[in-house]
Amino acid sequence: PLSQAKSSFEKSVATYFSEKTNRSPVEVTVGSKTGAITNGAVVIASITSCTNTSNPSVMIGAGLLAKKAVEKGLSSKPWVKTTLAPGSKVVTNYYEKAGLTTYLEKLGFNLVGYGCATCIGNSGPLPADVSRAVNENDLAVTAVLSGNRNFEGRISPDVKMNYLASPPLVVAYALAGTMDHDFDSQPLGKDGSGNDVFLKDIWPTPQEIQGVIDSVISADMFRKDYSSVFAGDRLWTSLDTPTGEVFEWDARSTYVRKPPYFEGMPRNPEPVTDIAGARVLAKLGDSVTTDHISPAGSIKVDSPAGKYLIDNGVAKADFNSYGSRRGNHEVMIRGTFANIRLKNLLLDGVEGGFTRNFLSGGSQTTIYEA
Repeated sequence: PLSQAKSSFEKSVATYFSEKTNRSPVEVTVGSKTGAITNGAVVIASITSCTNTSNPSVMIGAGLLAKKAVEKGLSSKPWVKTTLAPGSKVVTNYYEKAGLTTYLEKLGFNLVGYGCATCIGNSGPLPADVSRAVNENDLAVTAVLSGNRNFEGRISPDVKMNYLASPPLVVAYALAGTMDHDFDSQPLGKDGSGNDVFLKDIWPTPQEIQGVIDSVISADMFRKDYSSVFAGDRLWTSLDTPTGEVFEWDARSTYVRKPPYFEGMPRNPEPVTDIAGARVLAKLGDSVTTDHISPAGSIKVDSPAGKYLIDNGVAKADFNSYGSRRGNHEVMIRGTFANIRLKNLLLDGVEGGFTRNFLSGGSQTTIYEA
């Protein structure tokens, strides 16, 4: 429950500290605003497309919370990167009709697209000074999103701790600016008269939310937007597509490549034989997720997958994510166990897709190269 979020954070944050972690506040400048961040700072707050953006109750709730916050004179903390990526254009339509878009935008929740974005690692970089402060001081900063996956390293390479929350709470944490916040006892800021403003003062009631739903949402909204959902826009319809009954492989593509593993494969496979003389590649602890095994987030330039893309003429800005390149076996091979937060116990204090190559004296190398 929300009442235990602060204490839960306090218990777990120390596990993300290293010898380099700075425990003191670090000043950052974003645009014309200056602030100080420390461990637990919320640097990403995103209302994402999956899980609950098809639920008008929580989406209207987030909009009303933003409206009340703005009317009280509150604002998101400057170091928080805020985004809104609904799962449907219907959300945009009823936000506009309810007059809530303006308030969300005033808190920084601007529309960035529809569908997978922050929760798949497509959040884009943090503001340069925030990223610098995080990396130079090895800060354990956080992301709060309304998605359904909080794997390490997935949301942003700069973020160590990811929290899942409802859309209204995403807005609330953007206002708080930190996970180290007790909403019951700590105010979010002050109103124009200098009075403390708590979350309870701006939290919309169920009746308020239902009133907006009843007044702005109709079945016609969904019929209108979904009746042409497969038509596509001008860019989609103008794509040059081949004809024919089978797929035409493009040898130059770094997104979809023809895998060679089925060439010459016999109809009846050979019997499985024992593996002899193998050495341990990775010794892993608890909480190893699918994202540790095959990450879906951003691709680092100095990773095996990043080097492959550079060698094939792909600029860093066009790397996209592991998830977007799942049709390329060359990227997937190099991305296996390449999660930047993987902790291979064969190494001491090293994070990422690394291991010891016991065939060359036990030197450190990438798991792909080993």
